[in-house]
Amino acid sequence: MVAVRCWPLWLPALALAWGRAGMAATSFPTATPPVPVQACSKFSHRSCEECLKNVSCLWCYTNNTCIDYPVRSILPSSSLCSLSNARWGVCWINFEALIIAMAVIAGLILVSIAVCCCYCCYCRKCSKSRQDDEEEQLARKREERRLQSLQRKHERKQKHDEIRKKYGLLQDSDNPYSRFENE
Repeated sequence: MVAVRCWPLWLPALALAWGRAGMAATSFPTATPPVPVQACSKFSHRSCEECLKNVSCLWCYTNNTCIDYPVRSILPSSSLCSLSNARWGVCWINFEALIIAMAVIAGLILVSIAVCCCYCCYCRKCSKSRQDDEEEQLARKREERRLQSLQRKHERKQKHDEIRKKYGLLQDSDNPYSRFENE
């Protein structure tokens, strides 16, 4: 019975100890030595895959050389390597096709955004005019129903007045305070 009562006390203590042990393990990560970055020229005359493992390298198929990517200019100059023979990132697509594909994708994204914006603006205008038309139509219907109601009310009043007149219950309209007399 005592062990059962102590169990709830041990559970938070165990969780606290486990949490602190986990924090101690994650708060002091082990220092791993940085991997030395090799110069791109060391991968020349090997393979494109080995060269492009380093992101800062550019592979040229004309002379099978691995060169540092020219960071100062966006596109490598033709004196380094022609765009159709240059590979960067992946070996199966040349730099020229990569640029064209990225331009086409960016163009499609921009065109789709423009179309979506125009469509949304057009729909908003249409929905506003449609809402205005619906409100106008509802107001007209409401007014027609009110006029019909007034007309029916007037017809009922005339019928009731005819019935009152027939049975002599209609009061004199000139003297509304005249006394009702039975004949």
